[in-house]
Amino acid sequence: MRATKRGTARRARLRGAKFATAAVIAMSVGAVSLEAEAGISQGAGGASPAVKSLADAHLGCAGVDGEGYWQVSASGGVFTNGAAAFYGSEGGATLNKPVVGIAPSVDGRGYWLVASDGGVFSFGDAPFEGSTGAMHLNAPIVGIVPTPDGQGYWLVGADGGVFAFGDASFHGSEGATKLNQPIVGMAATKDGGGYWLVAADGGIFAFGDASFYGSLGGKALNKPIVGMAPARNGNGYVLAASDGGVFTFGASGYYGSAAGEANALVTGVAGTFFGDGYTLTSSNGSVYNFGDSSFCGVSGSASTNSPIVGLAFY
Repeated sequence: MRATKRGTARRARLRGAKFATAAVIAMSVGAVSLEAEAGISQGAGGASPAVKSLADAHLGCAGVDGEGYWQVSASGGVFTNGAAAFYGSEGGATLNKPVVGIAPSVDGRGYWLVASDGGVFSFGDAPFEGSTGAMHLNAPIVGIVPTPDGQGYWLVGADGGVFAFGDASFHGSEGATKLNQPIVGMAATKDGGGYWLVAADGGIFAFGDASFYGSLGGKALNKPIVGMAPARNGNGYVLAASDGGVFTFGASGYYGSAAGEANALVTGVAGTFFGDGYTLTSSNGSVYNFGDSSFCGVSGSASTNSPIVGLAFY
């Protein structure tokens, strides 16, 4: 039965592959979020998941969340969980700046890493479409989001600047705006015709065909927001705070949070393939699953010499 379930999940994922990437991108601020200590929110309450360990991982991870996920560390190390395959990493390489995010290719047979200087590292079938590695930036890059067909991507800076590569279209930015708090994440709409930016105070900025579904701007938060993930149908988004608090807007359902449970700063969030859950990752490699998110393993002690800064589903 396991083989049958996995085959069904695989076929379903491939049929929906054009949007799968946009639906499951994990955005995080990497080194920026790890240094953010100013008090901002208790997340929206909720469930109290146990901190998972590698010993608890389901063999093969045949779940509805796409069968596996990757975690990436600031040093460029990539850790595979479940059916997510290893296609290479920058672990052991000398980097000019730390890695701050990871994003999967459309079919899950590759991924991109991005560093805070905008350097892009492509592995597997993820195409290299350019980077800001050689440019002078006003603020560090904090994330990467691929286009729905995987033939391009956007990079976003902490000042709200947006850089489009490949078939990614530029729909606007906050690059010339004075922000109350730095931008920490980005998510694209279902058709790639727009995107959202999120700031550390939970402020949301919508561009192109991205609709505004609400924000935390102006609200008192216990801890800063560190990333966002779009709703599966594109009509909402999930925000995650560094204490594990989760905030949902629009069509994104609330399934619980890790507020009060996370034993390290949360640094990334990703939505599941079918959109009825989400997963958080923390700097020490712990993973927190909610809704239809299946636990596939953690990087754990393998990452202790370099914090985990991002998560992406296979």
